[in-house]
Amino acid sequence: MSSTLIKCFNLAKTVGNVTVKGFLATPKQPWQACSAVALQTPHVQMQMHTSPVRRDLMEFFDEKKNWSENEVKVGRAWRTEELRIKSNKELHQLWFILLKERNMLMTMEHECNDKMEVFPNPERIDKVKISMENLETVVRERNKAYHLLETGETGERPQKAVKNAFGLQVNYKSCEHALPPFMNLKWIKSRHIGFGGRAVNRFLLKYREKLYNAKRKAKNRSRNEVMMILRRNPNFDLVALRRQFPDVNVDKLLTDDKARGHYVPKVGV
Repeated sequence: MSSTLIKCFNLAKTVGNVTVKGFLATPKQPWQACSAVALQTPHVQMQMHTSPVRRDLMEFFDEKKNWSENEVKVGRAWRTEELRIKSNKELHQLWFILLKERNMLMTMEHECNDKMEVFPNPERIDKVKISMENLETVVRERNKAYHLLETGETGERPQKAVKNAFGLQVNYKSCEHALPPFMNLKWIKSRHIGFGGRAVNRFLLKYREKLYNAKRKAKNRSRNEVMMILRRNPNFDLVALRRQFPDVNVDKLLTDDKARGHYVPKVGV
């Protein structure tokens, strides 16, 4: 190898070392400094909680002081008029509180059933469910008002009255499908829209007869109740009686012998 070639190799090596040292000595860019700080600082776990965090599985269970109690004092469910004055942020926080409470109560109920113990105050689950239903009602009212103000529509899924496989009228909520209805045989079989057959017609006949009998018996009960009131109190307020029993012909019952009481009228001397 010639001396000229050796000098070229040595010069290239020197230039490379200088370039690498200069790059390392240059100040870091802002994004590099942030990356270095992020790597040096410990990882912080961010969680959204509206109640004190225990960070263990005991959050699915009730407090230990209530484990041996036969009765746990709780309040009532949230009402819709109380939820209407809450902001959207407060409703969002309350929803997660109720969801967490429902999970805890269902876990405790399952645990008590496994250990053959009495679950104290099982109505707590019903109160939580009622509160969640009322909260959904309030949120739906706000969504309707917003969509009606912005677009003139409710914004909810359109629905229509259809008859199911038993011939009973139900509300069907429409949804989007890739195929039209006449081609989507799987949807037609799963929904069972439409009815027919001799058995269904007999069922509808008996079902309508049952509804008619229930309506007739309720009307007769109201009529007999008005009749007994008129027999015991001939001077009863007829306006209040008509308001309380709008389906009963009070004027016709006044002329009926069964509505007259067994008393001797006073004859003026």
